[in-house]
Amino acid sequence: MTDTAERENRWALPDLDRALTWCSERNRKKIACTFHVLDEYTRTREEVDAVTAAYRETINGISTQGLDAAISIKLSSLGVLFDGDLALERTYDLCREAHTSGVGFEIDMEGRDLVGAAIEAAALCGRKNLPVTLALQAYLYRTPGDLRLLLALGVVPRFVKGAYLGDVEDFPEIQTRLLDLVREAARFEVSFHIGTHDPQLLPEIRSLMVNCRERITFGFLMGLADRTKQEMAADGWKVSEYVPFGKDAGPYIARRERYLRELGNAGRTATG
Repeated sequence: MTDTAERENRWALPDLDRALTWCSERNRKKIACTFHVLDEYTRTREEVDAVTAAYRETINGISTQGLDAAISIKLSSLGVLFDGDLALERTYDLCREAHTSGVGFEIDMEGRDLVGAAIEAAALCGRKNLPVTLALQAYLYRTPGDLRLLLALGVVPRFVKGAYLGDVEDFPEIQTRLLDLVREAARFEVSFHIGTHDPQLLPEIRSLMVNCRERITFGFLMGLADRTKQEMAADGWKVSEYVPFGKDAGPYIARRERYLRELGNAGRTATG
């Protein structure tokens, strides 16, 4: 097996059938899954149509098999780079279809230039009373204000450190900012998601939420922290695993490898 194949097997799966089988196995361990179609940065309507069809097939597969799973879209997959209205339309359509099928719906955050569009898309779903979760990145200065806006709209926030280029580069400061977001959500007594493998932050967050654990979902990446996610699920915490699938895995794998390099440069490792 080549290095590339090994990395792809760690970080992503080749197709929907394998992803559905993987999710079924995870569900038996009380771990939910969040599916993402790996086809970013579409440039034509035909490419957007293909991604939309892949998500519809995913929604149908989750619903038909009765899986505990959600889908997660990126606006760059749905055409925002060349047609913002098209991306909004497809986001809303998929959100509505997911809700009708009893499937969770999340919007992932990308580079800072797309934050406004992502919030607009989440707000559109929220105004139509459709459940939607939106990722917020701790390394952006604007995020505390965006959190208050999302809470007013009824959008569920998902806090992450950030995998692109942000305003803050200092790792301890990003950790502090992430914890501040968790404390803010806890103070408002709302449900939220947290995506981190940080062995320093996980115990502190669990301690903070131990008496209201039903309001927090811990999100982990496929390929990292397998022991931790299984132990937490067995202990009664809500746990979800991000499961990307498809042929266009290159950009996603590059971000994951950069994440591990940055941890190594900071003298840190992701939890096991």
